[in-house]
Amino acid sequence: MTLTIRRAQKGDAALILEFIIRLAEFERLNDEVTATEADIDRDLFGPEARVFCEIAEQEGEPVGFALWYYTYSTFQGRHGIWLEDLFVDPDARGNGIGKALLVNLAKRCKAEGLGRLSWWVLNWNETAIDFYKAQGAVLHDEWTTCRVSGPELEKLASQ
Repeated sequence: MTLTIRRAQKGDAALILEFIIRLAEFERLNDEVTATEADIDRDLFGPEARVFCEIAEQEGEPVGFALWYYTYSTFQGRHGIWLEDLFVDPDARGNGIGKALLVNLAKRCKAEGLGRLSWWVLNWNETAIDFYKAQGAVLHDEWTTCRVSGPELEKLASQ
């Protein structure tokens, strides 16, 4: 089987949004997806793009993606990569595609002298947790994610 990882390009917004929706369905977060194809097109392919995406293709067909952006660690004094989303089509899982996407980002970190590759995993997704641990990931259970959005964000911003 031929597997290629390529940088997403203009014209891939619909595909990326499809992957995002399928990931949200798997994570039971369908109601949280408000992104549009225009949003994806603007943020990944516009003049001030600050988020990036790799597409995995098996035999020329898209089967997964990794959407990421740069972070900065004040402790390390170096940039890193935050993997926002990683998704592989369920029918294509078990063929090394997820690992290939992670390896691709790890190689980017090494080539660019970045200090870390980080991401979240849902605590109920034991399959993903086991997979990530097998890749050398260390889970940081001592950190709690904080988020302000929607009306709470509006309220905070208006102060």
